[in-house]
Amino acid sequence: MLRIVGHPGPAPSAHSGRVPVSSCPHRCLHAPLMPPSRPGPSAPPAASAATSPGHAATGTGRRPPRSYGHLEGDVRWRRLFSATRFFLRIDGGGGVEGTRWRERPGSIVEIRSVRVGVVAIRAVHTGFYLAMNKRGRLYGSKEFSPNCKFTERIEENGYNTYASLRWRHRGRPMFLSLNSKGRPQRGGKTRRQHLSTHFLPMLVS
Repeated sequence: MLRIVGHPGPAPSAHSGRVPVSSCPHRCLHAPLMPPSRPGPSAPPAASAATSPGHAATGTGRRPPRSYGHLEGDVRWRRLFSATRFFLRIDGGGGVEGTRWRERPGSIVEIRSVRVGVVAIRAVHTGFYLAMNKRGRLYGSKEFSPNCKFTERIEENGYNTYASLRWRHRGRPMFLSLNSKGRPQRGGKTRRQHLSTHFLPMLVS
């Protein structure tokens, strides 16, 4: 009896869906061997029907990194009330101070997310951005700049702290701070644990 040994054919292609002729146990002797097809340059990979929206399937089966882009551009109108019992205020000349009077112009601020964990703070009535220079001095800026970016963090006591994203003092962060007299403190003298650096973002009624 003549025994015909099939020559190993090409591996199955994930894009063609064809089974190599040599792998079929009852192949025809005259069936041509088909070369594996190549994916076209414009054919995107098909997404799995079980993939939920916003989570694209990956070839390794791993979950893709999460995107927090939806948090960018978030805008809140608040009054920043310090643990020293002052409302943060940026006056019409760009001066930064604390006030006991919650309805005083310049005490309502717009807190806008620049990116996750980083915000810009702007006085709604005066239009000045809260800013900090490399010496840790707080001031109001008409133009948005890197000095106007602050890292926002919720502390264990429920208050928020705001540290300059751009500047540090001897490797330590410099914080927005209002002392017991409502005056802004130099960033180099501030610490995260100081109550003067703790603020409650209060809703505007």
